[in-house]
Amino acid sequence: MPIYLYKARDVTGKLVNGTMEADDKTELVDKLRKMGYMTTYVTESTPGIKIEPIFEKLQRISAEDMIMFYIQFSNMINAGMPILASLDTLHKQIGNKILKEAVGSISRNVEAGDSFSQALARHPLIFPGLFVNMVRAGEVSGKLDMVSARYAEYFERQIDLRQKVKGALFYPIILLAAGITVTLFIVTFIIPQFVTIFIRSGVTLPVPTLILYYIGTGIKQFWYAIILFLLIGFAGIRYYVNTERGRFNFDRFKLKTPVFGALHRKASVSRFARTLGTLTASGVPILDSLDITRDVVGNEVLGRVIGTVRSSVEKGEKMSEPLRISGEFPPDTVQMISAGEETGSLDKMLDKIADFYDMSLGYTIKKLTTLIEPLFLVIIGGLVAFIMASMLLPIFDMIKILRH
Repeated sequence: MPIYLYKARDVTGKLVNGTMEADDKTELVDKLRKMGYMTTYVTESTPGIKIEPIFEKLQRISAEDMIMFYIQFSNMINAGMPILASLDTLHKQIGNKILKEAVGSISRNVEAGDSFSQALARHPLIFPGLFVNMVRAGEVSGKLDMVSARYAEYFERQIDLRQKVKGALFYPIILLAAGITVTLFIVTFIIPQFVTIFIRSGVTLPVPTLILYYIGTGIKQFWYAIILFLLIGFAGIRYYVNTERGRFNFDRFKLKTPVFGALHRKASVSRFARTLGTLTASGVPILDSLDITRDVVGNEVLGRVIGTVRSSVEKGEKMSEPLRISGEFPPDTVQMISAGEETGSLDKMLDKIADFYDMSLGYTIKKLTTLIEPLFLVIIGGLVAFIMASMLLPIFDMIKILRH
């Protein structure tokens, strides 16, 4: 069925626009008329070009906006409000322009006869496949209120997990950036001026001073080549990482990295357990749940293991065995999943795994922060000591010359 772009005016004369499926333009105009809109413009969407997704991609919707949407929608559905009434109310309250337009478009598509999940699927850059599939399962089972509440909780936990990881890396990155900036300023502007004075005074420059002087001079003379080299190197690495093999190797490297590898693995295992548990508890078929989980786990190495698990489950085998053979998932996770399969409470066991690893991740982050702060202080302190030595040693030599 073709998709049409339309513009119309409501009973108050307000202009609305969006997309809608219809057999032809006449059917679309008839749908809009039944919805109380007077059509002013209709055109068929060009195949291969989706205007709304491109527009959405260029805009930004904060995590806070999405959290508020999920929580408010969940509360309204749980209070017994119809979907259309809930969407209309949210449309009036949302402040973000792009999210507001998306919700308005979803409301109109639902009013025109689409299911809620079909309307959501038209905005893949705003509403992820995980949410769409959970809503679809909720519509089939008649438990949309429970599903929406579960996803709101899931999304909030994922944002909290992401903030914890970012918080652990924020201080080291700021400290490193500040150290590099100050060092570059000293090496490229301060050291050369001192070196000029030392040479005029007949002072023999020590090795540390010569090293910093040549580095600073090289940066000042070839800064454009250095920047170009860094950009080419970054583009090459990014291209390699975007390939299937490169992504796999990079994700394996992240898992093997000292200290940070444990942090990344715990975050990925938590995301795996939380996503799979949420989907299975919402009534999404296990094979579909594993497909979605593989896409959102955030690590290609673990994603391939999940793909193997899916193949085993499709053959009627248990999940725990391929997880154990892979060696990529912690033994306690494998044992708890096995127990969940035996007792028929896999979704609850997965939630317990996610809760445990969220808590463990918090302790790991605190430990990481405790280790990183003194390590960076030692590195910055050593760098400062080297710079001071390169400046003070020639000064001492110059003082000796002046005494003679």
